[in-house]
Amino acid sequence: MVWARLQADLNCNLRRGAWYRLIKMEGLAAVVDVNRKPVPVVRAFLQISNSPPRRWTVVTTPRTARPLAGPLGSQYAVCPSCRDRVPLRGRPSRMLCRRCSVEFAVAWEEHYLAQAL
Repeated sequence: MVWARLQADLNCNLRRGAWYRLIKMEGLAAVVDVNRKPVPVVRAFLQISNSPPRRWTVVTTPRTARPLAGPLGSQYAVCPSCRDRVPLRGRPSRMLCRRCSVEFAVAWEEHYLAQAL
């Protein structure tokens, strides 16, 4: 399987920081699986990986983001397994996902979308 996540600060049908299964790539286009539905995305807007995600992604809430359900604060983390979003408290090195009950390290060194914010 090949994985992809949004690498541009855009409001689209993908959650920032969440990894999705890549269904296909053709030229400038890509299609990812979002809740078992194919979603087309411009390939240049994606980060692509041959290995599944294994760490929480730290996301700074963009100023242009749509309102989210519940208070996530200025930074939140995205679970690499189930894509659940949780508020960050402090700077933990590992976190247990409340939804899928799996513990993962937190990717603090990634600086996900830092250049776009």
